[in-house]
This record gives sequence, C-alpha cells and structure tokens, in this order.
Amino acid sequence: MNKDNEEESKKDTSKEISSAILGDGTLIEMLYNKQTNTTSLAVYKNGEIEIKKKLISEGICLKPHSPNKDLIKARVISFPSEPREYESQKELVADIQKFIHKYLAVSPFFEKIASYYALFTWIHDDFNELPYLRGLGDYGTGKSRLLQVVGSVCYKPIFASGATTVSPIFRLLNDFKGTLIMDEADFIFSDTTAEIVKILNSGFMKGMPVLRSESNNKKSFDVKAYSVFGPKIIATRQLYKDTALESRMITEDMNLNFPREDVPYNIPDIFWDEALDIRNKLLMFRFKNKGKSKLRPELENREIEPRLNQIAIPLMSIIDDPELISEIQNQIKEYNEKIKTDRTLGYSYQILDAICSLLDEGFIKPTVQQVAARFNKDLSLSEQTTPKKMGYLIRKTLDIKTERTREGYVISQDNEKKIEILRKRYNIQKDSEDVNNVNNVNLLGEGYENIPIIHE
Repeated sequence: MNKDNEEESKKDTSKEISSAILGDGTLIEMLYNKQTNTTSLAVYKNGEIEIKKKLISEGICLKPHSPNKDLIKARVISFPSEPREYESQKELVADIQKFIHKYLAVSPFFEKIASYYALFTWIHDDFNELPYLRGLGDYGTGKSRLLQVVGSVCYKPIFASGATTVSPIFRLLNDFKGTLIMDEADFIFSDTTAEIVKILNSGFMKGMPVLRSESNNKKSFDVKAYSVFGPKIIATRQLYKDTALESRMITEDMNLNFPREDVPYNIPDIFWDEALDIRNKLLMFRFKNKGKSKLRPELENREIEPRLNQIAIPLMSIIDDPELISEIQNQIKEYNEKIKTDRTLGYSYQILDAICSLLDEGFIKPTVQQVAARFNKDLSLSEQTTPKKMGYLIRKTLDIKTERTREGYVISQDNEKKIEILRKRYNIQKDSEDVNNVNNVNLLGEGYENIPIIHE
C-alpha cells in the first residue's frame, strides 16, 4: 500500500459524530464539559450507560467532535454534559415550563406547547413528520428571547441567528441533525430567504433532502443531497405567502405579549447552567424513550386539513395532558377555518365557484367562456378576465382539464371526481335549487344573451 492509500485508509477508519444509533439499538450521544473543555460519548445499551472517549463499530472508530471547534466554543451548537435522572415525564415537563416562564413572557397556552415541543425534539426521529415552532412579531416583541430560551433546552440546538449565508445551515443540519434555531430577520437578502424556505418546506418530513450543486477538486460540480429533516424554532416579522408552509407552524403572536415584571431584561449567567441541567435530564429522557413513541391515530380529525393532522398528531402523541391536547385541537380547528377563509379570497375559489354554479344549474360541460362570464359578472371591465386567460387559470390553478369542441373549450367530464374533491376542500355547497327547468338555449345564463362565442 503506497503512502497516499495508507493515509486514505486511516481517514476511512475514523469518524467524528454527535450522535448515532447502531444496528443493535445502541444509542450514542455526544457530551461536552465546559469546565474541563472535553468531549466524550455517552453510550446507552440495555439500560446501562457508559461514558467513552471513542467506540469501535464495524471497524470504524467513532469519536466525538473536538471541543476546540468554534461551533462548540461559541455555543452555535449546545450539548448535554452528562445523563441525569429525572422523576417522571410530568415532572420533567414541569421543569421545562418553569424554566421558560422564568425567562420568557408568552401566553399560557404557548408556554405549555413550547415545553412539550422541547421534550418532543429529543425523540423527534421516532416520527416521520413534525411541526415547527414560530414566534411572530415586530422588533422588540421578544422573538429573540423566545429563540434563546426555548432553543437552549432542545435537542442539539443549532443557533443560526446572525449567519451571513445560508450555506452552513445545510451542512449543520445534515451533519449534526439537531434543532434549528433561526431568526429569519437576520437573513435580509431575498435569495437567502428563498433558500431558507427550501429548508422549511423539505425539513418537516423524513426522506425529503435538499439537492445542491457543490464544486469538487476536479473543477466541476457534484450534486449533494442534504438531509434537513428535524425540529425548527424560527422567528419572523411576517407570515409566509405560502399557505402550505404556514400550516406547518405552531405560532405565537408576540405582538400580543407584554413583558412581565418578574422576567429579567438581561439573561444572567445562571441561565446557561439551568439550561444545561435540563438538557442533561432530557438526554436521559431520550435514552429511556427513543424508539418507544408511537402515533396515536385516535387523535385524527377528518374534518380538518390533512396537513394540519400530519404535523399536529406527532406532537400530541407524546403529550399526557388531555386538557392541553384539547386546547391544541381547538387551535387547529380555528386555523383550519382561517385556511378556508383565505382560500375564498383567492382566484382558485372564485373560479371553482363559477364552475360549480354552472354545473349545479344543469350545464353538463360548461364552456370556458361561460365560466369567464360567470366569474366576471360582478367585476368592473378593468378587473374582468378573458376566456383565453380563464382557460389558462382553470388548468394551472385548479388542474382541471379542458377540451376543445365546436362551442369552444369546455370543462371535461373527466374532472367530475376532482371537482367533487375541490368542492369539499373549498367548502362550496351544491345549489339546492331545481335545475331541471334551466333554459339550455341561453348557455351563458341571464344577462349574457348577446355575448358572441369566442374560441380559445
């Protein structure tokens, strides 16, 4: 073996890790002791814990990251220092909530949610989907404090606030698989925001990596898949335009909260010791509960959006407080109604409503021109949509097929099942009026007798 191959072989037999799950179920988590500036590995197997400097697994030497890395010294990523026993899950959640209450002013509901969310982050990889926690508010409303307080007791919190570029975030999430704590207000460039949205859109579900082109030593580019799955706590000043992304958030409106007199303006040094103590207990919680958490299908609510069920049920599945579960379910119902209301304000709802009203009146294959006329009925000339544009909107915004006939483009009957699904989604009720006596000579309905047929 030549020298180059020997060096490569040495590299292949050693690997720095922050956590791992071995084939036999052994759990490994990295520890960091600030007092001695040392790192080690806590190895949990069959109820027993060993603290090791390194571990050989399948011929590979697993070792912790160096304590001298800036990421660790600057608290970009925080770790527990030792596993510590706790009395019960109920007492552990109470400790977390007491800690949050001491340093943060939020609503009682969110205080409870944040406590369970912190607990959830330590076993989040038992689930395939998860929600995000978000503080929404203007400057000076306490968003940064929320990130600092709640984030400090989460699983391997990665504090990305103040990052100048988004590129390190992809690598940190992929390599450390922790909880992303991010103040989006720090990312002021639109292209960076777009990259963050990619992380948020892909990171709520397992198996949805973000693909990026990376330059290599051969002066070309390789495609690398970055795993960005994991819990995230973010702070924003405004809502996202993407309603799908919004539906993944459990949001606290920080504008409605006022500082309490017992909450300190400045974080004292003891804060970090208290946070570390809780992280140590939560490490033991992970060791004892990893792999045991299961989804509770009885918490499903078929009357709300599937996506809302998807992100809420994993969190509710670890909550042992029936009252809090009921509160979360009520919040979800309220948000579900908001989604429905928002939809009614958009083009998609109005176009679908025009199509459905024509179908309910007995038109088997409404023409695109009929839909445009119905859509334009109460609009001024400057706001009206041409049949050609309407055809485009029908196909692109609702994914409803149109087909060409002698009367022009019409809504294909192949859409019947899809339209029924969309009706339910947009909550458009069927017209109860008798449609048997519709005057099919006037295909555009009353008021449109003199409009000529226009082909797309």
